[in-house]
Amino acid sequence: MYSGGSSDGESHETQQRKMSHQLHPCYGFVTFVDLLDLVLVLVPKLSWKPQDGSISHRVQRLAKYRFLKKQSDLLLNADDLDAMWVCLRENCVIDDSTGAEKMNYEDFCHIASVCTEQIGPKCRRFFSPSNFMKFEKDDVGRIAILSFYLYVMRTVSLTQARIDTSELDEDSDGFLQPDEMQGYIKGLIPNLAQLRDMPTAFMKMYCRIAARKFFFFCDPHRRGKTCIKKVLLSNCLQELMELHQESEEEVTDTEQAENWFSLTSAQRICDMFLALDRDTNGTLSKQELCEYADGTLTEIFIERAFDEHVRWGKGGVGNAREMDFESFLDFVLALENKDTPEGLTYLFRCLDLNGRGYLTTADIHTLFRDVHQKWIEGGNYELCIEDVRDEIWDMVKPADPLRITLGDLLSCKQGGTVASMLIDVRGFWAHDNRENLLQEEEEPEEE
Repeated sequence: MYSGGSSDGESHETQQRKMSHQLHPCYGFVTFVDLLDLVLVLVPKLSWKPQDGSISHRVQRLAKYRFLKKQSDLLLNADDLDAMWVCLRENCVIDDSTGAEKMNYEDFCHIASVCTEQIGPKCRRFFSPSNFMKFEKDDVGRIAILSFYLYVMRTVSLTQARIDTSELDEDSDGFLQPDEMQGYIKGLIPNLAQLRDMPTAFMKMYCRIAARKFFFFCDPHRRGKTCIKKVLLSNCLQELMELHQESEEEVTDTEQAENWFSLTSAQRICDMFLALDRDTNGTLSKQELCEYADGTLTEIFIERAFDEHVRWGKGGVGNAREMDFESFLDFVLALENKDTPEGLTYLFRCLDLNGRGYLTTADIHTLFRDVHQKWIEGGNYELCIEDVRDEIWDMVKPADPLRITLGDLLSCKQGGTVASMLIDVRGFWAHDNRENLLQEEEEPEEE
């Protein structure tokens, strides 16, 4: 919840760039879901679906185009937002104790009149009494102008995103197909500062990589389409919009690598796939995938990943299955997001050797046996598998003492660590040396 603060010392342009990156804040008492509900009312989905190519279909497409064009024309543009910010700052009061710029209801009404004169009636809906009541107030009933301005910016941004995605939603069912999602991302690239210099030849591949994360997190049932509402609510959109930051600002190489949507990350993933695909047939065999992460993943995990997440090819059961690029992206997303419900769900299906919906002590023993073998081959000390199994049970504390479910792994908040211990010798090493690693991270700070 933004408490307000003086904007002295920073240019309006710098402030506005920072504001535009905050996709999921809480503006006073105005939540992100409140904004989304407003957007969905403004831009509803069209439920009537006439036959393709018919006159009714063409009329519906034209009506949809005109409706979305009208909604877009009603939005505040960048100049309008700048003018509103100037009006807010020129007509606010400074809180003597905090230096924050604030306004009471009388100021709010006066600013509404000034903005309507300068910008036009399209800004009037933001200055309703109900909107003022949504924001946190100080002891004398004032709200922070920055909180209100963020609310306006985010409403405009979300509405524009809803309009853009609706334009690409060919059947107007409120869902995006993979090619539609890729089209949406392609349209954003010119406006994302860190992607403007992307090589044209790489753009199609980038859009495939970027779109896959939306489907991994917003299409949990793998129906091949993602709900527009979920896209707008997702952290994926926030992560993508972080690329608005100019490259000359403080964007470190580490931050770029950690952002799935950065050009650095996309190129890394593409290069990784090409390096693994030794026979250059565009898919990965189990043997090729075993080289992922320097070969630290266990063979039983690779086998289970193919069983659960790779479909049989057109050649049928007689031919060996191979992992295509989209399935590889899901594989990487699961391993790099093990602590999320989506990543852990993907991994749990691999760990659940018998498809029963839970893990037993025998399953843990079988899974860790391969990790233990790689551990010994790496020259590490001997360890007892039963001790590791008991440690995992202590970490998870399952509701049923005889079995571990996906719900148990999610509830214990250590599910990602447990999964790493069972599938990756490097993950087990990190857990075994966690105290030393923590100490190494703290030492530079003490110096």
